[in-house]
Amino acid sequence: MVKRILSLSLLLIVIAIGFFQKDELLTIMKAGGVFSIFISMLFVAICVFFPVIPFPVLAGLIGGVFGTTQGVIVSLTGAMAGTIGFFYLSRYGFRDYAQSKLKNYPKAQEYEKFLDRNSFVAILTCRLIPIIPAPVVNIICGLSNVNWLIFFAASTIGKIPNILILSYAGASFSSNKLFSFVLYGCYILIIFIINFFIIYRKMAKGSLD
Repeated sequence: MVKRILSLSLLLIVIAIGFFQKDELLTIMKAGGVFSIFISMLFVAICVFFPVIPFPVLAGLIGGVFGTTQGVIVSLTGAMAGTIGFFYLSRYGFRDYAQSKLKNYPKAQEYEKFLDRNSFVAILTCRLIPIIPAPVVNIICGLSNVNWLIFFAASTIGKIPNILILSYAGASFSSNKLFSFVLYGCYILIIFIINFFIIYRKMAKGSLD
């Protein structure tokens, strides 16, 4: 009970900061400097729990402010801080609630079986090809017996391509807006095509059974 109360309090604080201090955080981020780096990491971590700003927009903005290399480091650090926090909240704070939420996602049971067979590959695949929403992956892994270090390593590696593309597009936006839109558009198209073929193969396999 104590863990649940503490977890709920922490979650409410995170949501409140993201919702009520969004404009202030964005202003500090855009100003640049050392302090804005930590604020940017904090804002990314908050958006893992409560996406007050879509992650592609936020990561692109960070890339535009700090450049590609530093933008990747800032976004990845913040994203992983929020992701590992989400993981532990699911595991220790809201286990019953999280289990009830998973019932709304039929693919979750399929993913759990895949997760039992090969945790690292399962997590890495879902980070690289987001068939299942990222929060659902965090919840499933939190409820499972997967080692936190495997979860952290696979999630970190899997998030790098997306964050790298977003940061580069953001850093290039001021000099070449068309290139930034085309770059991210091509990335989304590739993900869509991969998802389409995965779903098509499952449907074809189901029709043969």
